[in-house]
Amino acid sequence: MKQKLFLITPPFTQLNTPYPATAYIKGFLNTKEIESVQADLGIEVILKLFSKEGLQNLFQVASLKFQVEEISDNSKRIYALQDEYIKTIDSVIAFLQGKNPTLALQICQEDYLPEASRFAQLEELDWAFGTMGTQDKAKHLATLYLEDISDFIVECVDANFGFSRYAERLGRSANSFDELYEALQQEPTYIDNLLLSILKERIETINPTLFLVSVPFPGNLYAAFRSAQWVKLHYPEIKISMGGGFPNTELRSLSDARVFEFFDYITLDDGEVPIELIVQSISQTEPVEVSFKRTFLLEDGKVVYKNNSTKPDYKQSQVGTPDYSDLLLDKYISVIEIVNPMHRMWSDGRWNKLTMAHGCYWGKCTFCDISLDYIKVYEPVAASLLCDRMEEMILQTGENGFHFVDEAAPPALMRALALEILRRKLSVTWWTNIRFEKSFTQDLALLLKASGCIAVSGGLEVASDRLLKLIDKGVTVEQVARVTRNFTEAGIMVHAYLMYGYPTQTVQETVDSLEMVRQLFEAGILQSGFWHQFAMTAHSPVGLYPEKFGVVKETEAIGTFANNDINYTDATGIDHDKFSFGLKKSLFNYMHGICFDFELQEWFDFKIPKTTISADFIYDAIQDEPNFNIKPTAKVVWLGGKPFTEYFTKSKKGNSWEMLALTFHDKKESFTIQTNKAEGEWLRAILEKITVSNTKIYTFQEVKADFELRLEDFELFWYSKAINTLRESGLLIL
Repeated sequence: MKQKLFLITPPFTQLNTPYPATAYIKGFLNTKEIESVQADLGIEVILKLFSKEGLQNLFQVASLKFQVEEISDNSKRIYALQDEYIKTIDSVIAFLQGKNPTLALQICQEDYLPEASRFAQLEELDWAFGTMGTQDKAKHLATLYLEDISDFIVECVDANFGFSRYAERLGRSANSFDELYEALQQEPTYIDNLLLSILKERIETINPTLFLVSVPFPGNLYAAFRSAQWVKLHYPEIKISMGGGFPNTELRSLSDARVFEFFDYITLDDGEVPIELIVQSISQTEPVEVSFKRTFLLEDGKVVYKNNSTKPDYKQSQVGTPDYSDLLLDKYISVIEIVNPMHRMWSDGRWNKLTMAHGCYWGKCTFCDISLDYIKVYEPVAASLLCDRMEEMILQTGENGFHFVDEAAPPALMRALALEILRRKLSVTWWTNIRFEKSFTQDLALLLKASGCIAVSGGLEVASDRLLKLIDKGVTVEQVARVTRNFTEAGIMVHAYLMYGYPTQTVQETVDSLEMVRQLFEAGILQSGFWHQFAMTAHSPVGLYPEKFGVVKETEAIGTFANNDINYTDATGIDHDKFSFGLKKSLFNYMHGICFDFELQEWFDFKIPKTTISADFIYDAIQDEPNFNIKPTAKVVWLGGKPFTEYFTKSKKGNSWEMLALTFHDKKESFTIQTNKAEGEWLRAILEKITVSNTKIYTFQEVKADFELRLEDFELFWYSKAINTLRESGLLIL
């Protein structure tokens, strides 16, 4: 029997671009000629909800609550302005989809959109719009307008609603299935009914034999179960499987049989082989022994974990190109919640998602789930294959923006990818997650920028050398500062993931960490950041060996449902929660380039110690000495074009020399360098050999040897004015 698969991401993840899990799986299924259809039900629910008809229904449902409950003044205001919201909603959504750009002029007039409490913050941000164009300002105002409606939905219609999560509370640390199970016995909510009406239509059209639900985050879990529940009730013959980030981290010790009232299978880690084996098992007409890979199912009323297949996981070169077909790529909406140019990249613009390498090449950070395969099994993809996939996806989606969703992209592979992009003359825009490795030199940053890299994000975590060592991050604060400077000077934006409340962290270290962050922003070498409070997870070294980190688990009991976040007590006894507001408020201001002169104490409403970090720590760290030691194996690459050459004679005191003038034209300006004839001719020839479009890449040793075949004193020439000028204009040592 031929199988047909229906893959969904349940509400909600992102509004601006599809979460890539189903596209990855569909790409793999194509290589096996297994028919599949995918859908992002999150964006489909949002578009149904935020439409003229959707809001008319919404206000009607909300009116029932007005009759029985006390409602806030803000919601009363929105309700009173309902005609204005209904009138403007379709135009605003079209504008945020990029289809109605002229509306920006009207939105910016500020008498077009109805305004409620979210617009109160505008007065604080007025100055920020000086640097934003009309389109961006309108996008930000339209985002506030949607957030006002969202606040109304939460208060008057469905308390679980959120743009990038739904009923997240039910999925967070759900050691027991009881609360979620109970919620699923209640009548479906207004949002549930929207979701189920779309699901009904899709199931009837597609008529699948296997329904695959990808659950990346806790905020997708409730909607995943609601969807599965509806399919089980109305189409009991369809088999249902769950996979994705949430089960991979949370459900590894699942034992509650009630989960299988909703799902037939739950798979862990890479989904390709587990799904392939499930497809084979439901294709069997004879009752034969079937093997599974990393799959939970129910046998004789008990949850069993089957991993009896000897079939190995596929190599990254075998899994196919992610396939975004079926997804409503032109319907996603770009929003700007925060005007910071780096921060907005998570919510603004359409990005094709790809992975440079499976797993993490470092794999040591003690807060991270390094015991799990998705981090532990490291396997990079060849740069040429990555570029093939990029070209395929550009043709398929019409988009040339790429977000590489790696745990940490390896510097050597980023270099190879950049060279391949430049060699193929691809015009792409890309960004990724990195470790702040010292290998990210000024020249490597310039190469990445030339290939289309516009931003990187990386973990600075706790900006304290003692704690970075305990985390086993393999970096120091000084090193991070130098790397962020290299990226910033090359024109690449930098976002830092920051952490507070790590085991044994003292109040002094939290204050010093904030001072480091303040100095990084003040120096202009960090553009964006986000503070996370440390969470102890079951699969990290801290969770596995808490005694090494001075923490004690509150219980050794393993939940029958989710088991990842662990409650613990820290030997220091410090209440880290109380720092949350001050850390986030200070960062919000630093990201907007203000308040660097505030005392750190001003961010907190309780007494904190003075920082022990010197006021010039970061400034001193980024004052580099020039490095004259070039490794013989370093690669030499020329990003510029061919020069125009002109011979001329130079005379002085009766002597004359034949000279060569080389004139280069780059995108911004032209410049000329002059050398003697022999050196000029060698230089012209070597630039042609080391140009980035050539397949062969020369080492510094080879360039030096080539020079010494004809000429003398390479060092003197290499550190001359002519080479220094080229070094500033695209002659890179990698």
